[in-house]
Amino acid sequence: MDTIRIEDAPHFVGKEVRLGAWLRNKRGSNKMQFLQLRDGTAFFQGVVAKEEVGEDIFAKIKALTQETSMYLIGTIRQDDRSPFGYEMDVKDVTVVGASEGYPITPKEHGTDFLMDHRHLYLRHIQPFATLRIRNTLIAATYEFFNKEGFIKLDSPLLTSSAPEGTTELFHTEYFDTDAYLSQTGQLYAEAGAMAFGRVFTFGPTFRAEKSKTRRHLTEFWMIEPEMAWMKQDESLEVQERYIAYLIQAVLDRNDYELDLLGRDKDLLKSYTQLPYPRVSYDDAIDLLKENDFDVEWGVDFGSPEETFLANHFNKPVFITNFPKEIKAFYMKRDEERDDIVISADLLAPEGYGEIIGGSERDTDYDYLEQRIKEMGLPVEDYQWYLDLRQYGAVPHSGFGLGLERMVTWVTGEEHIREAIPFPRTMNRLKP
Repeated sequence: MDTIRIEDAPHFVGKEVRLGAWLRNKRGSNKMQFLQLRDGTAFFQGVVAKEEVGEDIFAKIKALTQETSMYLIGTIRQDDRSPFGYEMDVKDVTVVGASEGYPITPKEHGTDFLMDHRHLYLRHIQPFATLRIRNTLIAATYEFFNKEGFIKLDSPLLTSSAPEGTTELFHTEYFDTDAYLSQTGQLYAEAGAMAFGRVFTFGPTFRAEKSKTRRHLTEFWMIEPEMAWMKQDESLEVQERYIAYLIQAVLDRNDYELDLLGRDKDLLKSYTQLPYPRVSYDDAIDLLKENDFDVEWGVDFGSPEETFLANHFNKPVFITNFPKEIKAFYMKRDEERDDIVISADLLAPEGYGEIIGGSERDTDYDYLEQRIKEMGLPVEDYQWYLDLRQYGAVPHSGFGLGLERMVTWVTGEEHIREAIPFPRTMNRLKP
């Protein structure tokens, strides 16, 4: 007898199979029981008729409790009324692992309760669908950059310096010196680009900023490509191709999960249409002022401004060439204006804000050394980075995408904590 997974059911219609699954819930009467089953690949229903299985098996099935694990024997049949499209007529059940007093019942639970029980909540429909889509985005990331001629470079998680200052970093002792959990792999990616041409880093990063917004985590995953011999305009083309590729991958591979989440697939499809609009920071400020935002040139955009700008275009939009003083020291100055840098943020519509930040990198040794000093950073910690400008420097650009923000946007989740298996925030360090 075949042992199958739920997702394989369409290939076994009319056949008797064995399935390993957990019981999500059940309902029924003294004659019929309807088992809501899950196995990590999908959710579907097992139908048990007392007259088919007999008194003893029916009584055993009726006594099953939520999250009991079991093997089920039965026949797969198509059922267009089912959200999954298929069901199992169950003939027998063998309990594998009992489950008593499972805390997450079918009733409504508060966010803190669900986060306290995250290790169990992962089994439920919303995190199941969201995190499977996250997995697709990860797989598609590797596919895209491999096709585009990149290699993956692994950057260290422990560093002696901070690309954007130490005030938002987690400090730790490293034997007899200070170290920090990395907030970006970018500087190391620049070194990699000078060796391999095109590289990307992909790993966890850490920010100690005391933010409680729905867009922030203290531990999250970043994808950071760096490209030698590339100007900013070419980098923006890579970025929009990358985003479109990711969204299309989810549309192609996660139709079921998007339906579970109630996500608008036509809207997602519209985000694959390229190119994305490009609006200068200057023009963005004017547009905001015309729409009664109280903003002045030189400020960084917050959530309300980002939401308005992206929704104004109804698709992702690049905001380009930000003021130098609100951006990192390594961004290249504009050749005609010393007060702006050649940079871009990609804003996602529907209120999801910045999902990519990037720039062309400055290659002037003396200027970068000056900027490091202006920011109060120890030059000796960045000497290796400055060396890249002494030995065959070339134009190069790069960007960083926050995986969890991308997951949140694509899935339509309201809070970024849903986009990672075990979120870390200001107030949460467990489970």
